[in-house]
Amino acid sequence: MKTSVSIAVIVGALLLGGCAGTTRIVTDTATGGLGAFVGNRIGHGSPVGSVIGAGAGVLLGEAFTYANDAKAKTAYGEGFEKGRSDAVKQQYWLMVNQQRPGEGFEPGGNISLYDIPLPESRTDGVIQKPLTRVLAIEE
Repeated sequence: MKTSVSIAVIVGALLLGGCAGTTRIVTDTATGGLGAFVGNRIGHGSPVGSVIGAGAGVLLGEAFTYANDAKAKTAYGEGFEKGRSDAVKQQYWLMVNQQRPGEGFEPGGNISLYDIPLPESRTDGVIQKPLTRVLAIEE
């Protein structure tokens, strides 16, 4: 009787293989069954020992699942940051390569320089002195 119930539980867990969270179901079933077996052996066939062992096994399975999920989230975050930094590097080198001679930039072109006077201004209580900026325009 006990063997047929155990087989039914294992087969039921395996039939749920297509569902999301399959790993969690299989892990909890396996650790709960193992815990019940150990609890039964330690308790000398006592049903209370089996129940306590099964509960401890499921808790252990949940701890494994939590640790695995935390590891996966950390790996995803690290991969996301790596992807962002790679995109920034790619953009940087694209801009550097666009400014190299022979790729759309002609150093001998007609460049005009214009002086732009900027008046005194106040930003967040800080007074900026008047200054002049130079604007370069390539034609």
